[in-house]
Amino acid sequence: MEFDPQGVSNEELIHLYKNLLLPRLIEEKMLVLLRQGKISKWFSGIGQEAISVGVTLALDPTEWVMPLHRNLGVFTARNMPLHKLFMQWQGNKDGYSKGRERSFHFGTKEHFICGMISHLGPQLAIADGVALSHQLKNEQKVAVAFSGDGGTSEGDFHEAMNVAAVWDLPVIFIIENNGYGLSTPVHEQYRCNDLVDKAKGYGIEGIQIDGNNILTVYSAIKKIRAFCIANSKPFFIECKTFRMRGHEEASGTKYVPPGLFEEWSKKDPINNFELYLQNHNIISKVEVIGIRNNIKELIETELAIAYDAAPIEVNSTFELADVYAPYTPDPLLIEPVGQSREARFIDAISEGLQQSMQQYPDMVIMGQDIAEYGGAFKITDGFVEQFGKARIRNTPICESAIVGACLGMSLTGTKSIMEMQFADFVTVGFNQIVNNLAKIHYRWGQNADVVIRMPTGGGVGAGPFHSQSNEAWFTHVPGLKVVYPATPYDAKGLLIAAINDPNPVLFFEHKAMYRSINGMLPSSYYEVEIGKAKLIQSGTDITIITYGMGVHWAMEFQHTHPEVSLHILDLRTLLPLDYNAIREAVQQTGKVLLLHEDTLIGGLGGEISAWISEHCFEWLDAPILRCASLDTPIPFNIELEKNFMAKSRLASTIEQLMNY
Repeated sequence: MEFDPQGVSNEELIHLYKNLLLPRLIEEKMLVLLRQGKISKWFSGIGQEAISVGVTLALDPTEWVMPLHRNLGVFTARNMPLHKLFMQWQGNKDGYSKGRERSFHFGTKEHFICGMISHLGPQLAIADGVALSHQLKNEQKVAVAFSGDGGTSEGDFHEAMNVAAVWDLPVIFIIENNGYGLSTPVHEQYRCNDLVDKAKGYGIEGIQIDGNNILTVYSAIKKIRAFCIANSKPFFIECKTFRMRGHEEASGTKYVPPGLFEEWSKKDPINNFELYLQNHNIISKVEVIGIRNNIKELIETELAIAYDAAPIEVNSTFELADVYAPYTPDPLLIEPVGQSREARFIDAISEGLQQSMQQYPDMVIMGQDIAEYGGAFKITDGFVEQFGKARIRNTPICESAIVGACLGMSLTGTKSIMEMQFADFVTVGFNQIVNNLAKIHYRWGQNADVVIRMPTGGGVGAGPFHSQSNEAWFTHVPGLKVVYPATPYDAKGLLIAAINDPNPVLFFEHKAMYRSINGMLPSSYYEVEIGKAKLIQSGTDITIITYGMGVHWAMEFQHTHPEVSLHILDLRTLLPLDYNAIREAVQQTGKVLLLHEDTLIGGLGGEISAWISEHCFEWLDAPILRCASLDTPIPFNIELEKNFMAKSRLASTIEQLMNY
């Protein structure tokens, strides 16, 4: 192996060597502890240390890195306290994830490292968001994301690469090509000669380097970092290396031809660099022994600290309270002031966005066709002229990457809003929402300051892929907030509150309401509290608990049936639910009808019904009834769609409950 110092001083060379050796010696110790049952799992990066260490040391320490399983060198090169790392791997409360995450599935804002999720590819889009934030703030920084050869087969890889290229983002994509995705060899992963060839397809510059040569990696990253900053461009680096152990220790290595281990052991990044330093009289053999002994002593000392950590105390109250990032509005709630006027539902959404963009001068709205075109429903019409294309960003058709980019912006303290063109399209961004946005605060204390707007619902003859109600999918996911307004007043106030909230919010907007529902709308900037239901009207016969279009169906029924006294509660927020308001609504009449446009099975009505049965049974005078849409996909034909809708069964369900 040839080493070219390229102007790196002897002191720096020794510093590189110490940082290269540290993760290797930690790993060797961890493998012993694994066999002793003192840690539960380990993903080994032995043989690949030069990539993690070389990349990290070449960066500014305040530049975000998105590592994966085998990147221990990223964590150690950022000078993280070893005893806290050891606590993390032991599942201790004093680790980086309070005992909630395993091995390398954690991050730390203090050290600018973003915790990974097992799905691998989503890390790349987060780097896009970080880089976008740097770009908009004119900060001379890059973001770095790691992927393996197997990860390049994922759709998230394609989406993130394409977004970085289209938006000219200063991102460095590091591909560790170690020959295997778990047991799958690269010839079963791709057909190009080299992974770096993929860069050309995106219009991105790329190189292939020897990932086992610390000086090659270090020097390459230094130069490429400067290129990305100077040109505001992404860069692709394929690092050729090899995994000297299994995917994780339990996997073994029987699937690897034995000759590969012999071949790559000769390319060991530490042994070769150590020999180079000795041969060039930069370090002596005695000094090598001393460095190794010092590191081993440090590891044992730090392990002793970790072993002294108090046993974890299980506290359900604490766990439940830590799902969301803490948020206390200041002032407690922004009340409307001044005049109101009659306005449409769509006007409320647009005005809430516009005033929030003024409130947060660095906030960005992203979505398909939202710029000059104004969005599919024209909600952002005119925004480009007011706020510019840098903040009102058309996106490629890649929902997953844009959700990830929004999360990346949150790492840097920048708020963002994504318009999901139709709520139906959220399926292709599902992983980022339920595994990244929702869990990130609980996992390692990083909030996801992201609002995703979800145009939803039927009644417009748009068929199965543009009309479904999918809000219940997300009420099952701890860490998300799910908001669904029914009036212009609530739509604006809840949207502003959602944007102010540092937690991820899915904001559902019924498409059929945009231009059909009017109401009084304050012109000022104000909030409606998330998590609080609203009593629409008081009644004595039947309690209807509903949200969204169901509110208007209930009010319409009341208007045409004055002989029935309905007590109508609009939930407004579906996660977290306002259980106090639900209890009071049940007590009011003793007869409860749960109404929603979503299909019956798995709909939110089932969950609320169960809660009422468990907590309000003594106040019930009849069985809880649910009125929901048919358990079919939503049809296109208008007559079929009307029959599908819960509204078509509302009168008969109310009659059934009245006659009980």
